[in-house]
Amino acid sequence: MAANLSPDRLQTLLEIATEAASAGGAVLKKYWGKLDPGKQIESKGRLGDLVTVADKEAEVAVLDVLRRHVPDHAILAEESGASGIDGSDFLWAIDPLDGTTNYAHQYPFSATSVGLLVDGVPTLGAIYDPFHDELFRAAKGLGATRNRQSMQVSGCDRLADSLLVTGFAYDRREVLDTNYAEFCHLTHCTQGVRRAGAASLDLAYVACGRLDGYWERGLSPWDIAAGIVLVEEAGGLVTSYDKSPLDVKTGRLLVTNGKIHNELSEKLLSIEPLPQFAPIQS
Repeated sequence: MAANLSPDRLQTLLEIATEAASAGGAVLKKYWGKLDPGKQIESKGRLGDLVTVADKEAEVAVLDVLRRHVPDHAILAEESGASGIDGSDFLWAIDPLDGTTNYAHQYPFSATSVGLLVDGVPTLGAIYDPFHDELFRAAKGLGATRNRQSMQVSGCDRLADSLLVTGFAYDRREVLDTNYAEFCHLTHCTQGVRRAGAASLDLAYVACGRLDGYWERGLSPWDIAAGIVLVEEAGGLVTSYDKSPLDVKTGRLLVTNGKIHNELSEKLLSIEPLPQFAPIQS
């Protein structure tokens, strides 16, 4: 269990996560601006849900690091799926290229995210943004850093003074359960709401104080495992929308600096969806 891991062991695993995230980031830099849209960018089926050769090669690079250092650990990777799940208390959740749509359009907001869950609990992680050369790292009880310097969440204590971020899931054109209404409503009650397109970096930005809060639905464990630890170790709070303990499998989370958590939760629970955004045919 996470509580039984010594600080030295956690630090060793964090260094492995860092090596893996850095290896993935190097691949992202290699292909930046060089993708052939006809051959190296594919659709997974939904509009805007893309995969590129950079996603695939970055994942191979990350997996090579993990299999060399921790071959007995289980892995859940966005592109290749699950491996070695049975019998392991350790699960690495990997997004080799978070922000693929950004990347395919040469919008420089993407990262490689490598998180470790121990007994289902996010325990450590590393997120590397190669376009701004920023490395975010954290492990339970060891604090959180940006480029090896300690970081912490913001001190904003009023929703009206906050800057928030969210994202829109790929199924948003098919379901009524979207956060469109939340985005519109909270834009009016805050200093602004951003939509950046990479959940791992949204979490990292809350952790380092650039953003005060974040909420989203439709996420996968590989999107958030590393970033959750960053926020918690930087002094923030991560829960479900109603402030109950987070279950990463639900894909729905509320993240803040802790000071605006109650206020943001109350707002989210009070907002009615926009019925005019009905499912549409592509």
